[in-house]
Amino acid sequence: MEVVQDGFLKVFRHLDDFAAPEDIESLYPAFRSWVKKIMIYTAIDYYRSHKRDQETDDIDHKSYRLASSNHHPLDKLAYEELIRLVQQLSPGYQAVFNLFVIDGFTHEEIAEALGISVGTSKSNLSKARENLRNALKKTHRTYYTKYE
Repeated sequence: MEVVQDGFLKVFRHLDDFAAPEDIESLYPAFRSWVKKIMIYTAIDYYRSHKRDQETDDIDHKSYRLASSNHHPLDKLAYEELIRLVQQLSPGYQAVFNLFVIDGFTHEEIAEALGISVGTSKSNLSKARENLRNALKKTHRTYYTKYE
C-alpha cells in the first residue's frame, strides 16, 4: 500500500513532466506507460531501501498442498496459485523474476535498476525459475511421479 501511495504521489507531483503525444489516439497508452514506469521504479526504490529488512527463507522449507484430482497439473495451476508461489520466492529472486517475466525488462535494465550485475540478474532469474519448478513439483507430486 505504501509503494502504491508513493507512486501515485509521484505521478500527481510530476504531471507537468508528462510529454503528451500530439496524436489523441496514443494519449492513453502513453500516459499508462508513463504511470507504469513510475510505479515500477517506485517499487524498486522501496525494495532497495528495505532489502536488509526482508527475510530470505528458502522455498524448499515451505510446504504445499493441493486437492487431488485426475487432471493434468497445468489444469489445476490457477493464477492465484502461481502468484502465491512467486510471492514465496526470496525478495531478490522475486524482484528479478517480476521485472523480467511480468514487466519485460532486459537483464541490463534490471541490473541498473537494482544495482546488481547483469550476471547476477541472469543467475537470480534462473534460480527463481528453478525454485518455481521445484515448488510446482512438490505441489503436484502425484502427477510428476508418473513421469519420473
